[in-house]
Amino acid sequence: MARGLWITFEGGDGAGKTTQAALLEEWLRAQGRTVVRTREPGGTEVGTLVRDIVLHHRGDVAPRAEALLYAADRAHHVATLVRPALERGEIVIQDRYLDSSVAYQGAGRVLDATEIRDLSLWAAEGALPDVTVLLDLDPAAARARLDADDKPFDRLEAEKADFHARVRAAFLDLASAEPDRFLVLDASLPAADLAAAVRARVSAALARSPRRGVGGTP
Repeated sequence: MARGLWITFEGGDGAGKTTQAALLEEWLRAQGRTVVRTREPGGTEVGTLVRDIVLHHRGDVAPRAEALLYAADRAHHVATLVRPALERGEIVIQDRYLDSSVAYQGAGRVLDATEIRDLSLWAAEGALPDVTVLLDLDPAAARARLDADDKPFDRLEAEKADFHARVRAAFLDLASAEPDRFLVLDASLPAADLAAAVRARVSAALARSPRRGVGGTP
């Protein structure tokens, strides 16, 4: 049985991950493909509880505790949602995965990035996406977008500029280390241009196994 295709979207808060994930899902479904769209944290019932703690808890959460909470969500998410969908030959579109933990908890919280990555890989039994789209945006521009939304900031969005600068640099370092997996895009470009670039990369991945995710049958 052929494995499905797993696509993750990464980037700083306000980079447009949700918009691009939705556009990709719409395009794939129009081709008759079976798509599972999810996010971390919050892609499962357990994940929703974890999301409330790590993003909306009033008060401090110790950096190592935060990293462990994300890893716990990841273990459950991959085991109960992502891996079963891939084994059915479906296409998984996911907002954030372990690269976010390396960037936010590793660089942002100034923990050991290698330890954070190893923790996530252990939690997910070594699972890595086929394609990771990194939407790169200057933190100041991202903050302007978030301000325009006029919504309360979560715990990570509310961090200071130097935190978000470290996160951005970490994402770019990750992409540089794994160019075959990452597609890095300038998130300041029009959404339609970004969507076209994402579709081109996903089309190439699908071409290597064109029956992936069609009607849920490999």
